[in-house]
Amino acid sequence: MTPVSIFNDVIGPVMRGPSSSHCAAALRIGRLARDLMDGEIAEVLVEFDRAGSLPTTHESQGSDMGLFGGLLGWEADDDRLPTSAQALADAGIKLRIETVEVGDPHPNTYRLTLRNERETHSLIAISTGGGMMEVIGIDGVPVHMDGGYHETLIWLPAGVEARWKADEIIVHDLGERQLVQVKAAQFVSPTGLTPLAVKKLSPVLPVPSRKDLRLPFTTCAETLRHDSARNTPLWLLAVEYERARGGFTEAEVLAKMLAIVRILRNSIASGLAGTSYEDRVLGHQSGRFAELLNAGRLLEGGALNRIVLYVTALMEVKSSMGVIVAAPTAGACAALPGAVIGMAEARGQGEEHMARALLAAGLIGVFIATQWTFAAEVGGCQAEGGAAACMAAAALVTLAGGTRDQALAAASMALQNMLGLVCDPIANRVEAPCLGKNVMAASNALASANMALAGFDPLIPLDEVIETAKRVAGQMPRELRCTALGGLSIAPTAKEIEQRLTARKAAACGGPCSCRGPTE
Repeated sequence: MTPVSIFNDVIGPVMRGPSSSHCAAALRIGRLARDLMDGEIAEVLVEFDRAGSLPTTHESQGSDMGLFGGLLGWEADDDRLPTSAQALADAGIKLRIETVEVGDPHPNTYRLTLRNERETHSLIAISTGGGMMEVIGIDGVPVHMDGGYHETLIWLPAGVEARWKADEIIVHDLGERQLVQVKAAQFVSPTGLTPLAVKKLSPVLPVPSRKDLRLPFTTCAETLRHDSARNTPLWLLAVEYERARGGFTEAEVLAKMLAIVRILRNSIASGLAGTSYEDRVLGHQSGRFAELLNAGRLLEGGALNRIVLYVTALMEVKSSMGVIVAAPTAGACAALPGAVIGMAEARGQGEEHMARALLAAGLIGVFIATQWTFAAEVGGCQAEGGAAACMAAAALVTLAGGTRDQALAAASMALQNMLGLVCDPIANRVEAPCLGKNVMAASNALASANMALAGFDPLIPLDEVIETAKRVAGQMPRELRCTALGGLSIAPTAKEIEQRLTARKAAACGGPCSCRGPTE
């Protein structure tokens, strides 16, 4: 497993769309598939395993939108993404989506077969949560690609022996042929070779991967052993981690997080100003909350009311295809930044304090992603809303000037409070009960932070709580893990809302919806 980066996998990607594990990861997969075809795609077959999460969610939760955008070479925050299906059709790319029985072990598995006039290639990839992905097969050959390397694939006749000068070379023996996988931006190939084919796949992650990374720690227990009695603030430990992971200076790490803070503040302002989008369950509601809050007509909640306002504004931006930051996911994008920015403003703290708090949260996210997942399809909403609450609790302690151990205690308590949380999107859209769960996560984070600052004992160390969440996920039925097959997803009113949205979309398309592109 490639080590987690705070900016690749935890506080990011910067994106549009309802779900990072669906939309952002699918886009990254599509970008790599496009490179595999040298940017020339005439036909694409997309196959989803019947027992996975994607057959019931790929259209409504953004997988189609993201995958099509990736196949077109777009970025995850491209403002054209909502029209990617039409753009794919306009590009003349024939599309077919099928459900198959193949027993894929991961619920978010994409099987692509791509063709043009010259060649056909296949690619298998999985979305592992929060926008993270991994290509696990190309043309039937098991590979590992996380999107962080420059990858060059060189097909050679069998028996050719050559010495390559590159950081990392993997040779796959295919019988009559061999596939040489070069993980390096620059390399020197042996002279006299006549490859059968060469493909160059560019990185799709902002922080590149590299061989033989040496990280100071990856779990909470390792961090405590490393820092020992120094009691370094959690945000500075996050800086130390990301400096080692990305090869950055401390100033560069802070600058990257400050840039994210500014994106988030702009998104909050956009949400408060009002959003609109045809294919969504909930309209603009945060404006009314702001009006009543300013008029003194809501129950007294102190900074919590500002946090609730910001959380709802961010969720409305997400649902209207505006720019958000998956922190750690799109479905749980609002709890952490809403809590941090709302509380910092209430305390009169500036953007650097916000950035430090988000860095502290980022390190907590590293512990979770390293040991478990952010994908609701794997872990239910305890993996999204639970992770967001866990991260936000540590961030709020950091804003308050609390200690390293207080931040870790708050994170443990917050995640304990969210164990077993199911993922059951109403009308198959990532809006409700996601909105309420983001508000609950932020509220839980605030309570947990104050309890930790007051010296409450979490009893169970954070690593053990993460391991428990992973174990609980294994006991959850598939129906309660973001498949739209259980919980509130199948309530009668939820099904009525889904039918109404489907009919509205069909009417907008002029009949049975054909906006997913031409099919065979």
